[in-house]
Amino acid sequence: MSLKETPDEERPRERLLRHGARVLSDAELLAVLLGTGAPGKPVLDLSRELLQPGWAYLSRRTPQELMRVRGLGSAKAAVLSAALEMGYRVEREALSQVRNSHDVVRLVSDLRDRDQEEFRVILLNTKGLVLGVETLFRGGLDRVEVFPREVFRPAIAHSAASIVVAHNHPSGDPGPSRQDRELTRRLEECGDLLGIRVLDHIIVGRSRHMSIHQGELTELR
Repeated sequence: MSLKETPDEERPRERLLRHGARVLSDAELLAVLLGTGAPGKPVLDLSRELLQPGWAYLSRRTPQELMRVRGLGSAKAAVLSAALEMGYRVEREALSQVRNSHDVVRLVSDLRDRDQEEFRVILLNTKGLVLGVETLFRGGLDRVEVFPREVFRPAIAHSAASIVVAHNHPSGDPGPSRQDRELTRRLEECGDLLGIRVLDHIIVGRSRHMSIHQGELTELR
């Protein structure tokens, strides 16, 4: 049955308005967001097709990739990309305090899906509350060039007491390289001079994460 043939009170948008978003299935939620389908493809069918690999896979697709799906033009691709990014930011905002490396990993969990290396800094105040998370550098498949002065620039601007840095290994193996350990040492030395502690350096793999620094944050195994 197409959405047009569905009684008004059973349509996803009407059900959402009457009972709230939580009563809807994943496909129905996405259908509300998309609004319409394509000729010969009702919006619920389009939603199920998009969700077949799962939300995580969908969130990794760029607007250009989404636009290749029949039924998704530039407007729908933009709305969908924005909604997925909003969900990620809401989750990140909810993590207001860093207590251990598990909290760090949740803040940068999207790094596991990146095909290129990215380097981020998490800014913390004296109580470990998150002041911000910034992506500072992007590199290639197996390397990203990091400049310590740029790492500490946002920390100084936000008056951060400490930072945690994180980057991903697209290969999937989070084991630190010699360069990763050397970079951590250099950042710690710079932090000591500036009075901004480097609490840890987290490396994110596909399914595992490793902590280089054995300090306030616990190592993930």
